[in-house]
Amino acid sequence: MNKRRNFLIALVVVILTQGCMPSQINPQPALPTSQNVLPAATRTQVMPTAQSATLVPTQTLAAPTETALPKVTISAVKGNLFIRRGPGLAYNPIGVLVKGTSADVIARDVLSDWVQVAIPDSDHSGWVSIQTDYSSLEGELSSVPDFTFTDWPVPAYLYNCSEHDMYIMPGEIVLTSYFTHPNNQVWLNPGTYTVYDYVMPGRPQVKKVEMREGMDQAILYDGTGTSHKCP
Repeated sequence: MNKRRNFLIALVVVILTQGCMPSQINPQPALPTSQNVLPAATRTQVMPTAQSATLVPTQTLAAPTETALPKVTISAVKGNLFIRRGPGLAYNPIGVLVKGTSADVIARDVLSDWVQVAIPDSDHSGWVSIQTDYSSLEGELSSVPDFTFTDWPVPAYLYNCSEHDMYIMPGEIVLTSYFTHPNNQVWLNPGTYTVYDYVMPGRPQVKKVEMREGMDQAILYDGTGTSHKCP
């Protein structure tokens, strides 16, 4: 009886002792200190600056440009050169290229050896012959555009209404009298001409005539001063 009692008392003491002791079941992990805490990796978004930004090149389309033609000039080298309305001596002079000066060639006639030039100190253009020794061409003429001038010259006629044959200079033209050849007219290019009596000794001068496109003029006197009328 006493043994049983003592055993119960001892069991109660053991139970009470274990209830007062701290429990070691499932111990909580120790909290990390500030010394052993590693910083968590963070994603930092860096905005590009004006210096670090890489510009993507863009394609620039260049505007089409006209190709400049090689420059060609013509100069008056031994005297003055007439600049005419068209490519030929039958056209009126409209300007003069003075000796020692030049003009830009802007076109060439495909049917003759004449070039179209910009008249110096003017907004107009005209034509100059390249067949004469008074002109000198500089540059490659084949680079100049071709041009066909279709405005034909207007004829200018000189009539002889006298009884004597007449001699006309320049040109060394003999214009017979009206009485031997009624249709005695001659087409003259624009310019100044001197008329001489061809049948009189010494060929006295009869008159000077200034011819222009579309003009008709008549010789009414011979070398004796005798006047005649044209029919």
